[in-house]
Amino acid sequence: MYRTDLTEIRWQYIKKVLHIQIRKRKHDLREIWNALFYVVKTGCQWRMLPSHFPKWQLVYYYYRKWSSQTDFDLLLNELRGLVRLKRGQYKDSTVGIMDSQSVRWGNNRSLNGIDGNKKVKGIKRHVIVDKNGFLIAVMVTVANVHDSKAAYLLVQMLKKLCSSVKVILADGGYRGNVIEAVKKSFGYIIQVVVSNYKELGFRPIHKRWIVERTFSWFDNYRRLCRNYELTFDSAEEMVKIASIRLLLNKI
Repeated sequence: MYRTDLTEIRWQYIKKVLHIQIRKRKHDLREIWNALFYVVKTGCQWRMLPSHFPKWQLVYYYYRKWSSQTDFDLLLNELRGLVRLKRGQYKDSTVGIMDSQSVRWGNNRSLNGIDGNKKVKGIKRHVIVDKNGFLIAVMVTVANVHDSKAAYLLVQMLKKLCSSVKVILADGGYRGNVIEAVKKSFGYIIQVVVSNYKELGFRPIHKRWIVERTFSWFDNYRRLCRNYELTFDSAEEMVKIASIRLLLNKI
């Protein structure tokens, strides 16, 4: 048994949300989920899964199946709402925080670019989180795509998720025409929050700094420390699985 394995309570919650039918199976779906959490936490290759898990081909099959059915999005949304209710907050967030994280490449066959500002060759994760730092939306691009260019597509994805977010906090990298374009097309208000302490040195910015903590949570998962995925879709799904495990630990 690994520390990434699901407890009975957490497994029952997943079954309830995804409406998993009880029937005779050769491999328990709980073991498939355990294998997914093991992969994202340890960063191992699919083919290097320990032998007591189901065959990697079966685990990967369910991974692609649940991705295409948006099961990860559904579970992430329900878990986020549950944890927010436990904290005495409304289930749906009205404020989002937007930022990006440049990640070095770990697979030379995957698409990549160079973030000239941070000197990183790889990809860039664009995310929107709530005030607790819990993931709401994620989009992956090559690293040379500027934040302001990706913001429009990220907010478009947020709209498809039927999110209740109304105001999005962002840093100075999102200045420009994108603010008006987003408001006109989707109705979201982007508020650029800039530090007023430049002469005093570095100071965390209230609320907007929360997204940086989310990125540090991602770095606790070896699959996310570098980009090992061949496609952007797969890179996004890995972030969602890591966020699901994070929220499961809080229920």
